[in-house]
Amino acid sequence: MGTRERGHVGTFVSGRVGIVGLGLMGGSFARALHQGGREVYASNRTRATLELAMIDTVDAELTNDTIGTCELVILAGYPQMTIDWIVGHQDLVAPNAIVIDTVGVKRTICSACFRIARGHAWHFVGCHPMAGTQYSGYAHSRANMFKGAPMVMVPPEDLDDLARLDLLDRVERLLEPCGFGRFTVTSAERHDEVIAFTSQLAHVVSNAYVKSPSARDHKGFSAGSYRDLTRVARLNAPMWRELMLDDADNLSTEIGMLIDNLAAYRQALDTHDGERLEELLSEGDRIKRKIEGR
Repeated sequence: MGTRERGHVGTFVSGRVGIVGLGLMGGSFARALHQGGREVYASNRTRATLELAMIDTVDAELTNDTIGTCELVILAGYPQMTIDWIVGHQDLVAPNAIVIDTVGVKRTICSACFRIARGHAWHFVGCHPMAGTQYSGYAHSRANMFKGAPMVMVPPEDLDDLARLDLLDRVERLLEPCGFGRFTVTSAERHDEVIAFTSQLAHVVSNAYVKSPSARDHKGFSAGSYRDLTRVARLNAPMWRELMLDDADNLSTEIGMLIDNLAAYRQALDTHDGERLEELLSEGDRIKRKIEGR
């Protein structure tokens, strides 16, 4: 856990944003916000990356003395790193400032961070930008990463409706330069249920799919289908380990349903039951068209 050090805590500078972590997410936030005229302060575990970002994107370093000058602090790290930062810096955030995260799970993050925020005058909002690539690191970040993408927000439950609306409006205003296409408000529980299917399961399937020996000989025999299904097989394993374990119950349920569905296809093939196979394929096609409104 980080140690608590008291720095400058007072009135924040309106619109100033602090970013912790300059990987793909944090770097993209920094580029978009800087391009949109926001003053961006940042910190990063690797000093060389921070110095590179300070050449044309980051205005100054985020330190214990400058955390309290930021209206918005974006924590763009792994789940445990996010919680550790808040534990170690909770006394440095300015009153009425907002802290958000970018982590792909919300129950673990929000449970810990809401509890800490209640003891202070600043606010925490759980966030998950639904954007990214199969690559990681500041070198792959870009200012248009979030353009048109959804942003999921989990507000604290102990605010009245008016205060909650005001808080979420402030987050949207502060993130306006990022160009998010829509903001979805939900609970931490509902977020983790849905994300287990829309994101985590897709990564598991893609990652498992390329383990077939046939994948080594795909060149000359593959096109769009192979490319689409294997795009997210390339991943940051330490990060996804944390995300998947924090959402293990929901992800295990989704994997179980997928295994059951695959078993039905396999049985139809093993028994050469063409009628059953066509029925299964048609069912999937029908569900996909219904989901897309076609």
